[in-house]
Amino acid sequence: MTMTDTELAGQPAAYWTGVAYEALIAFTRARQAEHGYTQPQFWLLRNLSVNDLSPDGRGRTVDELRHAMSGYLRAEDDLAAEAEVLLERGWLRVDEDDGRLWITEAGEAALAELKKYTPEIRRRIHEGVDDADYVTTLKVLHRMIENTTR
Repeated sequence: MTMTDTELAGQPAAYWTGVAYEALIAFTRARQAEHGYTQPQFWLLRNLSVNDLSPDGRGRTVDELRHAMSGYLRAEDDLAAEAEVLLERGWLRVDEDDGRLWITEAGEAALAELKKYTPEIRRRIHEGVDDADYVTTLKVLHRMIENTTR
């Protein structure tokens, strides 16, 4: 069923942003799984890499990482279990005395390899969406956020 512009204008933004969020996360995670990794594993590597999101390259505990990622972790994401997988792969190492996780050289190399999949995932998500329309959509969402948080 196709809606008219008038009908679309009456649709609840919160509902559709929720539907979009779930679809985009499910798609992204499925593509990552096809390549043998999970989104939380990718985030762990990124947050521990001085070449990416780590501000200083220092190790972090799972609790510190959970706090750093609190804005985008999902309830079902188990960082401790995901870190164990990365430890087994040799992509992370742990300081036994304080539980700090550190990315290894193999982890840095893996992260560089995993990042190669990101443009294709983005391309598939943005297929048929003009950059100008995408920018307009984000501006509209930012405005709605401003309208509801001030």
